[in-house]
Amino acid sequence: MTESAIIHVDMDAFFVSCELLRHPELRGQPVVVGGAGNRGVVAAASYEARAFGVHSALSSAIARRRCPQAVFIAGDHRYYSGLSRQIMAIFKEFTPLVEPLSLDEAFLDVTGSRRLFGPATSIAEQLRTRVLDDSGLTCSVGVAPNKFLAKLASEAAKPVASPDGPLPGPGVVVVRPGRELEFLHPLDVSALWGVGPVTLDRLRKLGIGTVGELSRIPLDALVGAVGKSHGAHLYALAAGTDDRAVIPNIAAQSVSHEVTFPVDLTNNDDLHREIVRLVDAVTTRLRQRDIRARTLSIKVRFPDRQTISRSRTLDHPSDRSRDLVEVATDLLAEVPTHRGVRLLGVAASNLTDGSTPLSLDLGDGASDEGWDAAYGAVDAIRNRFGSAVIGPATLAGNSESLGNSPWGPESDETTRGTRR
Repeated sequence: MTESAIIHVDMDAFFVSCELLRHPELRGQPVVVGGAGNRGVVAAASYEARAFGVHSALSSAIARRRCPQAVFIAGDHRYYSGLSRQIMAIFKEFTPLVEPLSLDEAFLDVTGSRRLFGPATSIAEQLRTRVLDDSGLTCSVGVAPNKFLAKLASEAAKPVASPDGPLPGPGVVVVRPGRELEFLHPLDVSALWGVGPVTLDRLRKLGIGTVGELSRIPLDALVGAVGKSHGAHLYALAAGTDDRAVIPNIAAQSVSHEVTFPVDLTNNDDLHREIVRLVDAVTTRLRQRDIRARTLSIKVRFPDRQTISRSRTLDHPSDRSRDLVEVATDLLAEVPTHRGVRLLGVAASNLTDGSTPLSLDLGDGASDEGWDAAYGAVDAIRNRFGSAVIGPATLAGNSESLGNSPWGPESDETTRGTRR
């Protein structure tokens, strides 16, 4: 039986690296992508910033305290998505079995590609070279007999953070068949999928520090500490076992967009404009993927951080802004916005492919074909000239969001920061 060859590719500091392509003058500086305001969140940090303890999902206020000299850049999801599509297309030149995990990482099954491109290690090196040559971005690659080990290998291949810049990592780390435990067992037990803070604390109390130590304790003792299913899961991983296949073309479960505001919004006109803007972003992405949504949800976070959601299932799936704005507006009317809105989000789910018939008659006399043609024209203009050149009439004269970014405000004012 042919041994599987799985590759995990992980782009290095992807969002930051994308921005450095546009701002090469910032190379070597601690750079953070995310909202710079006190309500902002770090989306990505350069290796120079990571050396100061700045990392993704960290509060921007804490990030600034840890690294006052950091340069904050507002995120540009459309730009990152474009580069991601370019990179994923490179992967598919080597194998059709590509399973994206996010914009910046993917699994590739190259078991059947070795006759054409050589050993898996050679394919990994070829991938790194092609990605760098075609996009100007670097990536780290893990090669192993299964997905679990390939992902751990790519982490071991990563650069290391330093105030003076990233210290180069191996770039490619290979876990060869028959040597899985030699690679896996010295690792800290926190490397296992499913070992969060609570589980880690329980394992530490059992005297377990490494994956190898976990593999040697009786299964009954592990199950008693973390539960039956979780214990069995960790025990299998500690043996290097993972039989999951690489699954290409996984359908999206939802498409969402949200924004955090620098000051709480209570004005209905402001909130309606933000609803229009969010729905426009979501429906544009639906049409790009040729999918439609049967369910629309809104997410509202109040000043005290209480978060609620409201959702409604449509009679027919839709990818039209006009349809979903009406639903989102009705849902927002059910929310006590007088309390102030700190964060607002819109999500489309219960997705179907674009061939599903759609028809929501809102009584304005416009035909389905007319609206579809109009949205097609808008999408074509945006694809050619950028998203800012055309948009909903409601946003005329108010093209800038009061929140600016899905990772929080760029500043603590209601205006944009100085750098995009």
